[in-house]
Amino acid sequence: MIGTLALAWSLTVTGNPITALPDTIESVRPSVVGIGTYQRTRTPSVHLEATGFVIADGRHVVTNAHAIPQSVDNDRGERLSVFVGSGRDGEARRAETVAVDESVDLAILRFDGAPLPALTLGDSEAVREGQLLAFTGYPIGMVLGLYPATHRGIVAAITPLAAPAARSGDLDPATLRQLRNQPPGVFQLDATAYPGNSGSPLYEPDSGNVVGVINRVFVQQSRERVISEPSGITYAVPVGLLDTLLEEAGLK
Repeated sequence: MIGTLALAWSLTVTGNPITALPDTIESVRPSVVGIGTYQRTRTPSVHLEATGFVIADGRHVVTNAHAIPQSVDNDRGERLSVFVGSGRDGEARRAETVAVDESVDLAILRFDGAPLPALTLGDSEAVREGQLLAFTGYPIGMVLGLYPATHRGIVAAITPLAAPAARSGDLDPATLRQLRNQPPGVFQLDATAYPGNSGSPLYEPDSGNVVGVINRVFVQQSRERVISEPSGITYAVPVGLLDTLLEEAGLK
């Protein structure tokens, strides 16, 4: 009897990540933004390429380094932008890159306008294999628009960010360099992400604390096939690798 009461008390105190997730999503969504470019004279004027999430003072956003456009045509009025709000109520905010580290595929942007609710960065070193996590972002953003979607899955492995070669002969010099340059302890998830999810916050379902940043989905063949036949293997960079960028941006 005492054991039963203790178990009931424990479940009440710790809660259930699955049942807590709807409330957590509601609190996380206002901090999730789109990343891309805006040009008023272009059709469409918005190019939504990736996802980001608000941190610190509410005016800074974390995303992937690879999500930032290689070039922006300022002479034609194009600008790097953060998209806030949802659906047709979305708004483009001018943004600038304040810190970037391509070696870990992370970047921090600063955007204009009123601050947004900031998410809390959690302890990525405490993440364990088998742990349930969720991420919210804009899968296939240019098709589905500014409507955030949430996916969940477990940490399948903590591993270097590289797909294994089918044969030892496939390990060419370029692949070996990629393996050496990948950050350690990247999270491999058994959740399905899509183009546009890059930069999505990976968070604990009960607390909403961010422990990683979605940065890659394993594509079996072509980019188009990832939509019709997703692999269900996604990678995320631990937020612990943000420390240097936070210092560079003056946020730590």
